[in-house]
Amino acid sequence: MTEVVVITGLSGAGRSQAAGVLEDLGWYVVDNLPTSLIDTIVDLASAPGSEIPRLALVAGRQHAELLDAIAHLRSSGHHVRVLYLDADSPELVRRYEATRRRHPLAGERTGVLGAIETERASLEAVKASADMLIDTSQLNVHQFRDKLIGAFEGEAPAGRMQLAVQAFGFKYGLPLDADVVMDVRFLPNPHWVPELRPQTGLDEAVRDYVLNQPATKTFIDRFEQMLVDLIPAYITEGKSYLTIAIGCTGGRHRSVAVAEELARHLIADGFQARVTHRDIAR
Repeated sequence: MTEVVVITGLSGAGRSQAAGVLEDLGWYVVDNLPTSLIDTIVDLASAPGSEIPRLALVAGRQHAELLDAIAHLRSSGHHVRVLYLDADSPELVRRYEATRRRHPLAGERTGVLGAIETERASLEAVKASADMLIDTSQLNVHQFRDKLIGAFEGEAPAGRMQLAVQAFGFKYGLPLDADVVMDVRFLPNPHWVPELRPQTGLDEAVRDYVLNQPATKTFIDRFEQMLVDLIPAYITEGKSYLTIAIGCTGGRHRSVAVAEELARHLIADGFQARVTHRDIAR
């Protein structure tokens, strides 16, 4: 059976860019595919003699039928995952204004913002069923590519979970693609130590300051155990990816050090984990 990734999400959130990255990774890509043709394309790819072991389908705008098509593929024995690309409305408006492109749902009485919100509402059920959610609001093209490569280049074996541990700053907003969010603002803040302020959680002095706090070890040990207990349940529910977001005030010190340490623990537990720091350069 063919391995299939269905790329969906909001117009302007990066579906075509995601398709390009997967194509570079060796996936056979079909862009802007009408939902009615999904079964046909997958059947052709999985036919005897086909040389298409991995198929990436960029879904068209027939959102109502998409979940039924995905369910049919899975019931036929295909391994299907859904990658949903999201972005906040102000950023999507900015992108459309910058490119001067017309939103596909925009009409004479509906501006870009109204079209975005209409599409967002129509995709709620698809978003809720997605295996992997990526918020592209604050990602440049290079960061987006790196995130996709990290998710798809070194994929976990079947039945294993890929973990993404992300440090972020609450002052810049919650990550929209997080599955689990933890707040480490209860730890002493290196920002108020003059010699540590210009450094980050990747620097040894800041890392030692954060990790040597009495509360830090207790927090990491208990959070690690909670994840070890929960991850099998997520796998049972069909999830292949889990994004764990660790937040502090600015996303430069505490969250970075804790995210790095947590990832080390999870890797030692046998999980496949990668770390990103969303706001470290701010």
